[in-house]
Amino acid sequence: MMGLVPEPNEDDDVVEHGDVRVFVDPKSRELLDGTTIDFVVALQGSGFTFDNPNASNSCSCGKSFG
Repeated sequence: MMGLVPEPNEDDDVVEHGDVRVFVDPKSRELLDGTTIDFVVALQGSGFTFDNPNASNSCSCGKSFG
């Protein structure tokens, strides 16, 4: 699940890039290792895309699973 929170939990990893801070909970650390996130505006709609090198399956829609 992804959502907005004002501050990280005590055991969250904090990833910063410019003015953006992302908090990653301990259960997600291993699953998201190496993942890049982008916000894309396209004809099909706007939203976040995730490029996860750990995913076993994916589609061209920017979603990964498996």
